[in-house]
Formats: sequence, structure tokens, C-alpha cells
Amino acid sequence: MQTSVDLTERQAATLTIASAGVQEFATRRTAVGTIDFNQNLLIQVFSQYPGKILKAFYNVGDDVKQGDILFTIDSPDLLQAESTLLASAGVLELQTRTLARARQLLKAGGSAQKDIDQATSDQQTAEGNFKAAKNAVRIFGKTDAEIEQILTERHVDSTLLVSSPISGKVITRNAAPGFLTQPGNAPAPYSVADLSTMWMVANVIETDAPAYKLGQDVEVKVPAYPDIVFKGHVTTVGSTIDPNTHRQLVRSEIADPQHLLRPGMFASFVIQTGTPVRSVGVPSDAVVREGDGTMTVWVTADRRRFTKRTVKVGTHQQSGRTQILEGLAENELVVVDGAVFLSNKLLLGVDG
Repeated sequence: MQTSVDLTERQAATLTIASAGVQEFATRRTAVGTIDFNQNLLIQVFSQYPGKILKAFYNVGDDVKQGDILFTIDSPDLLQAESTLLASAGVLELQTRTLARARQLLKAGGSAQKDIDQATSDQQTAEGNFKAAKNAVRIFGKTDAEIEQILTERHVDSTLLVSSPISGKVITRNAAPGFLTQPGNAPAPYSVADLSTMWMVANVIETDAPAYKLGQDVEVKVPAYPDIVFKGHVTTVGSTIDPNTHRQLVRSEIADPQHLLRPGMFASFVIQTGTPVRSVGVPSDAVVREGDGTMTVWVTADRRRFTKRTVKVGTHQQSGRTQILEGLAENELVVVDGAVFLSNKLLLGVDG
């Protein structure tokens, strides 16, 4: 049943009135979560070979570029590979001279063909062993120029350089001179993270789970930077619902080119979960929740008589306006500020 209140011109002048309009309401979901490193861009840096750490060059928080040397180790495997290279180079040189001498003797009639064949076979074997030894040293990251220097100076150096495979920031350091390191044995001497993107990890309520899809746009805000909206997209949607919390994992990749976000930060996010919906909307302050839970607005046609009307409110709110599904038509005038005054007059039975 509609109930009306009449106001004088002076009383009506104290109210703020606006018109209902049709607009597009974005289909969104909101939730909270926490910021974390993008684990797909976080690298634990190990040496490929065991050894004793000689030097460590970077500390936690330092920026590094791909190829920067993080630490060096004294590698027995590198020492063995370089020693084998020098030995194989010596054998090749000897076998090459032996073959040359056998050929000279054959020309002079002082050698048989079988001696040439044997010397040729020995030289080819030595050459193969030498190439294999060079490749073994090259596996340790030595350049051709460095290998030639080893051969020229006949000096072995067991120092193995371990570089950063990516550009980023050092987030953990366990390397220290004198520590022994083994490939893959935790803790890693260094961990480096690419901070250009971060993860926003949330556990959304079960009833909202069907709305989330891969690739949906995400807007994230954190209390530390209340005026900044970080953009991203959904990269992972959990395949199960936690039976204890009845929530589902939703993980998003967030762009952070200025490196403002930190792991552990509390974050709130809004995800576009569907196409926009066209519907009647009014300023949110125009909608009043009654004691019985119903939602009402005050409407007027002449700005003098005001009628209290029950409406059905939708789930969408945008730019300070609330979606109205039923009870209000486009262009109808509603009271935005002054609904309490009208309700009091109605309660007191005062009619103008």
C-alpha cells in the first residue's frame, strides 16, 4: 500500500531530489586476499656442481640483472675438467707429432704403411678426446676465449661463476664464504624474483565460485596505497572447494611496474565477471532499508506530494548508484537526501 506525505514549498526546498535513469551496471564480484610473489617468476639459484662458496656479491633487496654474478664456488669438478683438457691437449700434440714423423719416415723408406695407419688412428682418437674435453669445460660456462687462455697458459682455475638467470630483486640469501653447496639441496644460496608482476591470492565464497573464470580483469587496492588501482587478470581458479571453509582459490597476476606491492599485504579486489547489465538506477542514498528488511524510496511527481514505495534492489552498485529491479520507472523523481524527514512526518501523521 502506498503512503504519501504533502510538504509545503519551503519544506520541499530542503530535500535533494534526483531522477531515476537507465544505465549499465557492471557485473562484478568483490573479495579480499593477500599479495604474494609471482612464484612462476621466482628462481632459486643453485650451482650446477658441488663446491665451497668463495664469494657472495649481493644482499637481500639488491636489484640484479640477468647474467650478473651472484656468487663463486671452488669446484672440484671444474678443476678435474680443466685438468683433463690440458692432458688431452698434450696427448693430441704428441700424437700429431708422431703421425708427422711416421709420414716422413715412410717417404724416406724407413716406415711401413701399418705404422702410418696406427699413428693416424691414435691421432684421431686424441683429437676426439680433446674435443670432448673442451666441451666438458664449456659446460661449466667457460667461453672459447677462456678455454684458449687455459690452453695457452696451461693454468687451471677451479673458480666457478654462478650468475642470475633473470633480472629482478634478491629476496633471500643463504650464501656465505666457506659454505658448501650442493645442486638442488635447500636452502638455495640465492633466490631472485622478477617483481614486474605479483600474485593476488584470494579464497572466495562458495556461492560466488561459478562466476570466476580465467582471464577476467581484476582491479586491486591495498591499504598502503589507497589511491592506486593495480590492474591484472585471473590466472588460476581452484578446481575444488575447501570442505572446512567452503571457499575456492582464485589467483590473479597483477602488474606492478613500480614495485610497490609487497608479499603479505592485505588486498581487496574487484573482478569483472560478466557483461554489463542495463537497468534503472538511483543514487544509493535514495534507498532506505526499513526495519522489516524491505527497501523503499520516496518518489514525487510534482515535488510537493511524496509517496513511499517499496522497490526490489539488485546486486549491482556502481559510481554511487544502486540498481533497481522492480518498483521504479525511468525518469521518476526520487528523494536522495531527506528520506528520514519524510518518514518522521509520515510516522507523526502530519500532512503538510
